[in-house]
Amino acid sequence: MKTRSLKKIFVSLLLLSSIYNSFCQDVILSKNASVSVMTCGTGNELYSLFGHTAIRVRDDENNLDVVYNYGAFDFGTPNFAMKFTKGDLDYFITNNRYIDFINQYNYEKRDVYEQELNIPLELKQELFKNLAQSMLSDERLYQYKFIDNNCTSKVVDVINKTLKAKLIIKKADTDQTYRSILFPYFNNHFYEKLGTSIVFGTKVDQMGTKIFLPAELQKSLELIRYQNQPLSKGNKTILNFEEEAPVSWWNNSYTFLFILAFVTLINKKSIDYIYLSIITLLGLLFVFLGFYSFHQELGYNYNIFLFNPTLLLLLYFVITKNSKWIYKLASLNIVMIIMYFCFIITKIHLIIVLPIIITNLFVLFRIAIKNKKRIPIII
Repeated sequence: MKTRSLKKIFVSLLLLSSIYNSFCQDVILSKNASVSVMTCGTGNELYSLFGHTAIRVRDDENNLDVVYNYGAFDFGTPNFAMKFTKGDLDYFITNNRYIDFINQYNYEKRDVYEQELNIPLELKQELFKNLAQSMLSDERLYQYKFIDNNCTSKVVDVINKTLKAKLIIKKADTDQTYRSILFPYFNNHFYEKLGTSIVFGTKVDQMGTKIFLPAELQKSLELIRYQNQPLSKGNKTILNFEEEAPVSWWNNSYTFLFILAFVTLINKKSIDYIYLSIITLLGLLFVFLGFYSFHQELGYNYNIFLFNPTLLLLLYFVITKNSKWIYKLASLNIVMIIMYFCFIITKIHLIIVLPIIITNLFVLFRIAIKNKKRIPIII
């Protein structure tokens, strides 16, 4: 019943949005109209860790003040979880009254900044038309990609389309990898930082040459010029809050180190095999995501050398009590972990995975020693 009600609300909102955009398409902007890029600060929820980008169109003479947002999706979509994981879930553009938009961010205590675009009236009209048309066409739907197709990159695309030039490009931090750029966003969110460190593959180790985060677009707009003038008229603060670091008794490095220290120091066979089972399941998940998902960030994940699926065979030989193959597979995994360490020694996520590397080595060395065939000594 609850799902059916949510679907009715969702359909009603889409209908109202369509009616409103039909009206918007007929609006001729006045000479005092403005279009702005809205940059919203980060929040403490996973979906808000990177902030948000939107476009505001304001024209007081037409009683118009609307914000266009990319990145909405329908929780009621059939097979939602699998579509989200695979990367073929439909995302879409929505619009809201500016007052509702600001009230939402004020409620969430998230900063909001505005950069009015310094472009001619005809281009403001063109941008407004492009946004309104995208609400009513196939352009409304798109498949989300973490780096290549998100709320920020979509805003960049529609502005560049309007200006008929690839004018908005990244102007800062192009000498850092995507992984390095992302890392500070997870401060005070330890397990989110750990999770993304181990689930992301080689794509995020590429140099971060594309604008994919709101703060990056905000910085770039301050440096870009159009027709020999700054593209942005300045960076206006709409909402500003003191940053409040979240406090959690479990989401921190102390619980992580405590668990790994327990596994390392307790020296119990059952604990070792439970730990390796968890590591194996994570490795199998990474393999599944690499083949199943369209998200390129999840492909070619070298972290499987640490979360090695071959441990499944080791656990099988533990059950069948085959000491010879237990020793061989434990030794093989030790070699792979050493190779993995050498590979990531220059990468930013080395520190956060180092405790897992150490724990895996301790456990595997213990297992290898216990199952090594002893050579009899003849006196």
